[in-house]
This record gives sequence, C-alpha cells and structure tokens, in this order.
Amino acid sequence: MKKLLLILLFNLLGVLLFFSWFHADVNSFWPVVDKNVFFSFNQLLGENETFRYLVAFTNLRFFDVFGFLAMALVFLFHFIKQDKDHRHFMICMGITMLLTAVIAKQFAMTLDFDRPSPTLHFSALGENVLYVSKLTDWPAKDWSKSCFPGDHGMCLIIFCVYMLRYFGFKSFLAGLLITVLFSLPRVMSGAHWVSDIAVGAVTVNLVVLSWILITPVSDFIISNLMRLMRWKMPSSVQ
Repeated sequence: MKKLLLILLFNLLGVLLFFSWFHADVNSFWPVVDKNVFFSFNQLLGENETFRYLVAFTNLRFFDVFGFLAMALVFLFHFIKQDKDHRHFMICMGITMLLTAVIAKQFAMTLDFDRPSPTLHFSALGENVLYVSKLTDWPAKDWSKSCFPGDHGMCLIIFCVYMLRYFGFKSFLAGLLITVLFSLPRVMSGAHWVSDIAVGAVTVNLVVLSWILITPVSDFIISNLMRLMRWKMPSSVQ
C-alpha cells in the first residue's frame, strides 16, 4: 500500500508539473523562465566567440556519443567490481533500461504538441535571433519543429534514476551531473526550451519510472531476461 501511495504521489506531481506549464500564460513562471534563459544564451552567442564555438561543438550530432560514453563509464565503474553473476544481472538491467526508454518514448508521444524550438518561435515573431550554425558554419543543432518533451533529457533522466534504484545515491549524483551537462547544450543553442526538459522530460519520467521502478516490474523483466539467457540470479538480489 505504501508503494502504491508513493507511485500515485509521483504521478500526481507529474500531472501538477505538466499543468503548471500547460495552462501558463505568457507572464507566468515557465514562459518567463524559458524566454529569459533563451535570450541570455542567445545574446552571449553573439558576444563571446569561445562560448559560440563551444555551443556549436556540443550540438554537433557526434557529440551525443560523449553522453553515451559518460553513462557507459558510470556503468563500467560498477560492472568491473562485480562477480560473474552480478555482471550478468547488470547486462539484463541495461537491456531493461533501454526497454524503459522505449516505453517512455511511447508515452511521450501523447505529449507531443509540435512545439517549435525557441529559435523558430521567436524568429516567427520577428525577433532578432542568432543561430549558432549560421554564426560558425558548423552543422550544429539549433532548431526543432517539435521539441516538447525533450527526448534527449528524458533518456538521460532514465539512466540517472536507474542508477539511484540499483546503485545508490552517489551513482545518482553522477547520473544527474551527466544529465545536466548533456542536456544543457540543446538549451544553449535554442534547440530546446528549459521547460522541454524540466517539465516535459521530468513529467514523463515521474509517471513511467514510478510504475516500473517502484513496482516489481523492472526486477521481473531482469529476472526473466536472466532466465532466458540461462544465467544464475545473484543470491543478493533474489
């Protein structure tokens, strides 16, 4: 019963967070934050050459590989300390985490509002908007026709919370640092609003992850994958 109440609480928080954005007028919290953050970074793109090229570099397609490598290093840190059975468990946990990302993506599609990125939105309003790709002639991602919720941030948060569930608070903090570092470039370039991540990605994960990680669902998937692979379940997690 306590777990069910906790799940319902996280779901309620997700709903309240979403509607704090969905019913917001132009002068309320999220629109003001979104606008101020965008123009602060956009102005800096024109003023600071070092920042401009940093934003361009971190928004190149291949830079996403660094985010994956950062998560892989955290995963590997735990993996190399385990015995054979626990390593098998971690492999199955990783597969379950990917399945969770697929489920979250399907859920996120119900929140797809075809919301244009801030670069496109303010350009359409006639504002003088700087595109980092044009300033540097690099193929950096700095716009999107549909950016809510933030898929990139959503997947990073899933990793972050899985680390908390299976490896504890320190690993969660490492995952949180990765989430911030690799979500921020899209916000700095104007390809995403802050609320795409802080509202969209968080809302999806409050709902989806609560049903998968607080209930036995994730453990059930892992145990069945272990059985399918004919691997022995570690005694410490049985």
